[in-house]
Amino acid sequence: MTGYERIMALCDGQRSKTPLMPITMMFAAAQFGIPYREYATDYEKLVAAQIFTAEKFHFDYVSSISDPAREAADLGAAIRFFDNQPPAIDESNALLSEKSVLKTLPFADPFRPGSRMFDRVQAAALFTEKVKGQLLIEGWVEGPCAESADLRGINHFMMDCMLDRDFVVELFEFVTENAIQFALAQVEAGADLIGVGDAAASLVGPKIYEEFVLPYEQRLINSIHAAGAKVRLHICGNTNRITHLMAKTGADLIDLDFMVDMKKARDAMGPKQILTGNIDPVKVLCNGTPELVYQKLKECRDAAGKRYIVAAGCEVPVGTPEANVRMMHHFARSGA
Repeated sequence: MTGYERIMALCDGQRSKTPLMPITMMFAAAQFGIPYREYATDYEKLVAAQIFTAEKFHFDYVSSISDPAREAADLGAAIRFFDNQPPAIDESNALLSEKSVLKTLPFADPFRPGSRMFDRVQAAALFTEKVKGQLLIEGWVEGPCAESADLRGINHFMMDCMLDRDFVVELFEFVTENAIQFALAQVEAGADLIGVGDAAASLVGPKIYEEFVLPYEQRLINSIHAAGAKVRLHICGNTNRITHLMAKTGADLIDLDFMVDMKKARDAMGPKQILTGNIDPVKVLCNGTPELVYQKLKECRDAAGKRYIVAAGCEVPVGTPEANVRMMHHFARSGA
């Protein structure tokens, strides 16, 4: 059974060995021996690094995730680039520091040559050429909460959620449609699954999440499903208060960060939801021993049950011992 088949079998409710889908970005670039700036700006190098790392550690998928600034960059946000860390949005110069700018913004074209979004679309196409049907191909977009925070600035956006909800709705309408266009371009290029990163959603609390964020995550996920792809929802941070709502998004896979109680999440989300994670990526995976990695994965698997995918709570850190990453594969295939 290929990695692609293993993941799809789990999605379809069939029996298979546990899939292995850890997020690797800086880890993959380091494994391949290239500066992270090259990984995040050159789709050919990203694809090569992802395939190299997936084959070396027997992952079941490859991913085009690199940083949260692709959509924002193409919409005109100020982005800072670094040699050996991800590109970052300059929040001191937020694109929507003045709300009125939103009305003047056109959607970003995911097929514009030279754009950061098109670079990711090209990655999906190159993955398709090289590993289609062997490894599951994951594209990536920013979710409505995360992208709104990127464009507005996290502090201003949080204040908007309390003081100017009409503007939040207007902003969510815009960023969700932009994300749909970007996601569908990646599906058209061959992505089997789209990751939706909505990190800022862990900061808003259940009431705002249910009223504002959830409907737009649902719209985005429904559009991706209609195009024939699966969806992985990734919300970094402490989502214990909103796990029951995340289950309503319709995402096929839901990532859980390490501070989330896996047993409580399973109880909140029900038996059918596929859960991914959630060992501590630093304390356990990077700084622990292979034996500790195995123990903590077993605790996750015991709490999550059979509809579970092996991964860390978030990205595999640079410097993680190879023996610890290999232990993730050993656990996944052991049937423990």
